[in-house]
Amino acid sequence: MARKHSLANFTVPNSDVAQKTTEARSEYTKRGASRSMIQSLDEMAENTVRLLEGETIVALDPNVLDASFISDRIEDDPQDFESLREAIRQSGQLTPILVRPNPDDPDRYMIVFGHRRARAARELGISVRAVIKPFEDIAHVIAQGQENTARADLTFIEKALFAHKLSNSAMTKETIKTALTIDDTLLSRMLSVVECVPDEVLNAIGAGKGVGRDRWEELKKLIQRGTNEERAVAFTMSPAFEKTAPEGRFNALLSELKSAKLPKRAGRKPSEKTFSIADDAVRITTREAGRTFTLALTAKEASTFGTFVSDQLEALYRAFRDREQGQTGE
Repeated sequence: MARKHSLANFTVPNSDVAQKTTEARSEYTKRGASRSMIQSLDEMAENTVRLLEGETIVALDPNVLDASFISDRIEDDPQDFESLREAIRQSGQLTPILVRPNPDDPDRYMIVFGHRRARAARELGISVRAVIKPFEDIAHVIAQGQENTARADLTFIEKALFAHKLSNSAMTKETIKTALTIDDTLLSRMLSVVECVPDEVLNAIGAGKGVGRDRWEELKKLIQRGTNEERAVAFTMSPAFEKTAPEGRFNALLSELKSAKLPKRAGRKPSEKTFSIADDAVRITTREAGRTFTLALTAKEASTFGTFVSDQLEALYRAFRDREQGQTGE
């Protein structure tokens, strides 16, 4: 059974859907010094819902298409792609892709969204149905990001990596937030996960299907403890990890890091002294360990002398405080 593609509604004008989408926009787009710019970006984002309505659809040779300058998918599910390709083979390509003229080559086009449909058409040896729009880079990533948001099969880490790539491409936070329909908090969390988890680990885990934001943040915090970063990289390179099925790799790494014991902090070795007074009438042993000081008395007069010292402790402490204050000049 062919998977119903999330962009199918783009080919059917629906003012109610567009109105609901507009009303659902986050309040962050209405505040701040950059309000005018954000509203402009919002208009572009809202327009992606209607990008293909009433547009001329053309047939293009898949071999003249180049991938988007910002990738949004770590890996493609073979079975899912096979289902899509078979559906196109049997029923044709129902939903066109969106492309722009390639800014570096006037004879080629760059895909904004619809990479898998273009790949399926290329493998089937047929033309790909497409709408051509002369986008600039910012409008391109907003359209691509909005389409990502509508797709349920992109995972949290794929969207986080997409946001990170946009950030590294000098896209502003406002552009990224509009493209992915997220707020400052979620953007910060996405970028934090990608920046804290080593690239080797991200590549080894892959798309992490079924792994949401909270579990990725749990992994991030574990990696930040002690030597867990090195442990995580080493584990993902181990034969045991490589034999683990892709869908189980995240859990395998999480279990490995949870089982790691933090090294105990090396404490200061206690300091001990032993001496005697009054011709061995009393032998004294002191033991100092951080905030603890122990004094032990032994020998013939230990008991009576200990009682005497105990009775004098308050006076001794006052004398100690007087001396301390005199030394500090208080």
